[in-house]
Amino acid sequence: MSGTANRIEVEQFMNAVAESQVSALLLDYDGTLAPFCLNRQQAVPYPGVTALLQEIIDDGRTRVVIITGRSAHEVIQLLAVHPSPEIWGCHGLERLRPDGTCETPRVEEPVVQALAEADRWLRDQELHNRAEFKTGAVAIHWRGLDQATAAKIRGQVLLGWLPIAQSTPMELLEFDGGVEMRMPGRDKGDAVRTILDEMRPEVPVAYLGDDATDERAFLALETRGLSVLVRPEWRKTAAALWIKPPEGLREFLTRWLQACREGQHRAGTKSSGLK
Repeated sequence: MSGTANRIEVEQFMNAVAESQVSALLLDYDGTLAPFCLNRQQAVPYPGVTALLQEIIDDGRTRVVIITGRSAHEVIQLLAVHPSPEIWGCHGLERLRPDGTCETPRVEEPVVQALAEADRWLRDQELHNRAEFKTGAVAIHWRGLDQATAAKIRGQVLLGWLPIAQSTPMELLEFDGGVEMRMPGRDKGDAVRTILDEMRPEVPVAYLGDDATDERAFLALETRGLSVLVRPEWRKTAAALWIKPPEGLREFLTRWLQACREGQHRAGTKSSGLK
């Protein structure tokens, strides 16, 4: 966290976390909790982050929620905390609850046909090896490629997929390092709004994210909580704060854990009648 104003705002927020019996910590996964990795199945959290999240969950005062572009079930093994927190996958299309129940939207036949057409196009263009298939969506990744090759693939995919999206009930969603064709419906902002509706207005809430898709979540949070951009370099954003991973991320989570413990201490002092 850089800048005196940022630190003051964070401390004010953490004081609210300490005073509240329950708070909510909403987190993107790739690029926020975990560095980007060419092999997506090896994208584990930054060193020390899993341990901090485990302690925050064990403390019992924080509702931890992961909101990710990945399929929700993918995150469980990568995150490796127990019990697994609530996970919203596919940019909000899936909701995997801590008890293992999963809510997914019905994929209508026009969506199935559009995804099949997109798949055929990928095979024709020999891009199928870069595809990620998930509920109601298919994504193409070009992260790790040189800038010229990535730009070429991006242009190629947008040119090939745009006619499909325009003639079917689909939308194209660009993210850092790729583009996704997905069925319309919930996004990260909708996930945040649902979570906010489930909690009292005074509950402290923070959302941490790095991607352009996280902007919808930042905007959904508005003045209800603290929005934090997690990136090595700043970019224009709706988030109120900017921190650099991994040091800034670990510092933020450590301060959150301290606030939870301060809250427990204050509650214990009040119940014992001490001042």
